[in-house]
This record gives sequence, C-alpha cells and structure tokens, in this order.
Amino acid sequence: MAHLKKGSKKLLNAWAFYDWANSVYTLTIASSIFPIFYSALFVSQVERTIPAFGMVFKSTALITYVTAFTFLVVAFTSPILSGIADYVGNKKNFMKFFCYLGGLGCIGLYWFSIESIHISLLFYFMGLIGYWGSLVFYNSYLPDIAFPEQQDSISAKGFSLGYVGSVLLLIINLAMVMTQETGEAKMQMMRYSFVMVGVWWIGFSQYSFYILPKGVKTGQKVTRAIVFNGLKELKLVWIQLKQNLRLKRYLAAFFVFSMAVQTIMLVAVYFGEEEITWGSSDAKTQGLIVSILVIQLVAILGAILTSKASAKFGNIKTLIIVNFIWMALCFYAYFMVTPFQFYVAAGCVGLVMGGVQSLARSTYSKFLPETEDTTSYFSFYDVAEKVGIVIGMVIFATIDQLTGSMRNAILFLFVFFLVGIFLLFRVPKQGKLN
Repeated sequence: MAHLKKGSKKLLNAWAFYDWANSVYTLTIASSIFPIFYSALFVSQVERTIPAFGMVFKSTALITYVTAFTFLVVAFTSPILSGIADYVGNKKNFMKFFCYLGGLGCIGLYWFSIESIHISLLFYFMGLIGYWGSLVFYNSYLPDIAFPEQQDSISAKGFSLGYVGSVLLLIINLAMVMTQETGEAKMQMMRYSFVMVGVWWIGFSQYSFYILPKGVKTGQKVTRAIVFNGLKELKLVWIQLKQNLRLKRYLAAFFVFSMAVQTIMLVAVYFGEEEITWGSSDAKTQGLIVSILVIQLVAILGAILTSKASAKFGNIKTLIIVNFIWMALCFYAYFMVTPFQFYVAAGCVGLVMGGVQSLARSTYSKFLPETEDTTSYFSFYDVAEKVGIVIGMVIFATIDQLTGSMRNAILFLFVFFLVGIFLLFRVPKQGKLN
C-alpha cells in the first residue's frame, strides 16, 4: 500500500473506520449483553456468591473488582507503551496486538462459566484491556494523519461510525436473543453474540490496518529512558499544574465527579438485573435491553442539549447543573424497585451521560495553557480518568461486598458528585467558560 499523504480523505476515513470496528465491544460486552449474561449465570443462587482467588465474592462485586484491576493496568501501562511506540515507529503493530487480544478475549467469552471462573475472567480481562489498549494508539494516530483543522470533524465522524456500527450489531444480537423461547436458548445466543463481536472487531479493523501508516521511525533504540518517557512527561504536567490554579482546580473536580459517572455507567445493567423486580426472567432480559436502547438514543439528545446549555450558561455552570442531576439520580436509584422507575432512571442517565463526557473533555481542552505539547496534557487527563474509575469501582465493589446491596453502594456515590460540585464552584472564573 502506497503511503498516503497526511490529511488525505482515504487516510482519514480509514482511521475513523476503526471506530466502526471496535465500538461494538463497548455496547455489547461492556454495557449490555454480557452484564445480562453474567448476572443470569447466578440467577438460581439465593446468595449470588462465588469462590475466586481464595475468597468468596458477591457476583457483582467480583466483576467490579476485575474491571477496576483492568483499568489500573491500562492507566499505568498506556503512557509507557505509547512512549515506546512513538520512538520505535510501529504504533500500528501495538494497535494490532491489542485489537487481536481484545477480539480473541470476546470470542473466548463463549466459554464463560462459573465452573471455570478464573479462565473466564481472563477472557473478560483480555477484552477490556484490548479495547482500551488499542484506543491509546488509535487516538495517538490523530495528529499524525490529520491537520489541526481536520481533527474535530474526523473525530466526530469516527464517533458517529462507531455509534451506528455498535447499535446495528446490538440490534442483530438482541433479535437473536429475544426470538428464543427458552432461557437456555437465550443464553446460547448471547454466547454467539460474544463471538460475533470478536469477529466483527478483528474483521473490520483490517481495512484500517491496511491503510494506516506504521508510524514515523526515529532510528533510536528502546532504552530505559524511552520506556519511562511517558511517565516522565506525566510528572512534568503534574509540576506545571501547580502553576496553573484554574486548570488544577478543574482537574480535581473532574477527577472526583468522573469517578462516580464512569462507575455508574459500568454497573448500571448489573444494578438493574439484581435490584429491580421484573416479574420473570424473560421480562427482565427484555426490560434491560429496552433500558440500554433508551440510554443510547437519549444520549444523543443529551449531548445536543448539554452543548447548547454550555454555549448559553458557560461550561462550568452547565457541569454543576449536570452534577446536581447525577446526585439526584443516586438518591432516586436507592429507592427504585419497579421496571417503570428503572426506565425513567435510564432516560435520565442517557440525558446526562452523553453530555458530561464530551463537555468535561472540551472544558479541559479550553483551560489548557498555550503549549504545543497537548498530547502530554491529554495523556495526563486519560490516566486521571482511569485511576478515578479504579477508585470508584473499588469503593462500589467493597460496599456491595460488605453490605450485600448495590443500593447502598450507588447511594454512597452521591458524595462524589457533592464534592465535585463544591470543587467546580472553586474553579476561578474567566469569561464565558464559567
């Protein structure tokens, strides 16, 4: 394949197409069918506990701990790996490795069972680390293939392709599950869904891999200094933050409220499966699926409304309002019991989910000092987000494990939103952003 020029339409589209390939993981595995499948494995148990790693865990606490551990691995390895890839000039090979690792992990979920819980959780770990690991290199391609004025539009195109592709496969998978009459047949179709996600992800990524360049070789050998260069850059950003009060205070607020937002998004389906009175197994599966689709559809509206609100009221004020809504949702979730109440919560989550992530990132971008090294600042932002997820998930899982109720865990998250609001009020004002 001849090397395409930076900014060429074919190159940009090939980059964006990877979103079409990998976004099926987040919707089918992380957010919908796998959580339903995992919870269904324990439905016959009264206590819903499982022995693993020499301890006895509540089923939901175990998967939450494993998810937290995976994000911890990603948070500390991604700066190191991206630093190596930049110097060696073969980021495509790194991206391929994580793509194939994740895709094979999804396929491996076909054999997920309580009896072989350790190998099953390894496949889950592979899928999760493969997705986030490949994303590190996928995102780092953007300045290499697109000029600054092209980056926003091609990034949005990638997001759109990912959304359409993931919803399309989810609808196919849901149709496969819902057309089955027995619970056993439904579970089998869910297993097939995991295989389809892996095949889709690996298969469609081939076009991106065929077109994207390997990377720019520096001719340098990988030394100890290069290996730890990414971590060194993060340390420099940390030092620079001390001289930028506005950015430092905003990042502290983001760290706290993002911790709670990401945790809720990752545990929502597990909560709905365990804490809501659905009536029957079929009603539960159908209800959770409807809730997931509601969240996805309303998230588009939420992103538009949040964008308009920030233009009118400013970024910080809008984020404060959104955090108040999230805090109210924590209280509401503690008391909800019926499917209708869960649907209302799903709608509200969708409304504030799409907007809070995009607004948080764009606010950070606007607060950055005049610098050419935006990559290091965003690497710091991503690591802060991942570490926040780890802390949020561990706290949630521990409360769930100790009290035996996810309600107590989700109620506790309101504290993070309260602290986040307080910290947002402390961000120094400067123009329309506040």
